[in-house]
Amino acid sequence: MKILVTGGAGFMGSWLVDELVGRGHNVISVDNLSGGHRRNVNPNCRFVKMNLMDREKVEKICEGVDIIFHLASYAAEGQSFFAPIRINEINITPMNTLLVAAVNKDVEKIIFTSSMAVYGDQEPPFNESMPRKPVDPYGCAKAYCERMLEIFSTTYDLKYTIIRPHNVYGPRQNRRDPYRNVLMIWINRILRRKPPLIYGDGDQIRAFSYVEDVTPALANAASADNTHGEIINLGSDEVVTIREACQTVLEAMKSKLEPIHVERRPGEVKRAYCTVDKSIKLLDYQNKYTLRKGIKKTASWTKKVGPMEPNYTIPLEIHKKVPKVWKEKLI
Repeated sequence: MKILVTGGAGFMGSWLVDELVGRGHNVISVDNLSGGHRRNVNPNCRFVKMNLMDREKVEKICEGVDIIFHLASYAAEGQSFFAPIRINEINITPMNTLLVAAVNKDVEKIIFTSSMAVYGDQEPPFNESMPRKPVDPYGCAKAYCERMLEIFSTTYDLKYTIIRPHNVYGPRQNRRDPYRNVLMIWINRILRRKPPLIYGDGDQIRAFSYVEDVTPALANAASADNTHGEIINLGSDEVVTIREACQTVLEAMKSKLEPIHVERRPGEVKRAYCTVDKSIKLLDYQNKYTLRKGIKKTASWTKKVGPMEPNYTIPLEIHKKVPKVWKEKLI
């Protein structure tokens, strides 16, 4: 098939492109390189640097495409409280341009990587039958995109699958982002000889998902006939506290640094993890990596490529209640 992957030079997107190319598909990788890198681009795909807000270019790139995997986004739940204009512009407008282009160019299907942020602070484990109840601007944007897919499917017979990955980590993850991807933030700080920071008491509960487990299952959505119109959680069901996850990172890095507890972030959901039964059934998801094993591989990769200084590229638009470590750029 001819498959378009947005965010194809980014973390999850580049892993997906590699998987699809390996399966023999004709892949177009699109990225504006704001968070992705050319070094992540598979040499056997067609790479196009472009902005998904450019309607004419999006229409042109969708010509002859069978399936769109839409991964391009800025997944910063916590930061979205303080930069809702820019973050939701990044996350909402591209979906609209892709939907219009998909209908006009007769694209068969869109596979959208959403987020478990659409569940909000409901009682976990989150399952796909739960209503959308986001509690942060980023989750609201993802909920909007999901609903738009449903509307366009009903109106124009556009096929879709909604994937809700959760807390995916691993090699190629952006080491410069100070606002998201807590495991990589910790690893990058430790490499810079700085102790990891924990917001609040560290009793927050999460399930972290290793990218090499998630990628094959995500790619399977392209050929699985039974996934049209489905919402599917995708990721690990190994539940840990943030404090436990931090200790696992310290052990993998062979570090004797002690974590520092800082003020809790406004709006952070205390307990967030998902059911995985549907992904196992429909996408053949297999959880091969424990958190300990996955962090060990991630730490090894990060040591090889080296640390990076944080890049505060998206400015905060609201300054009330901003965590001190963000306001003073202490990450």
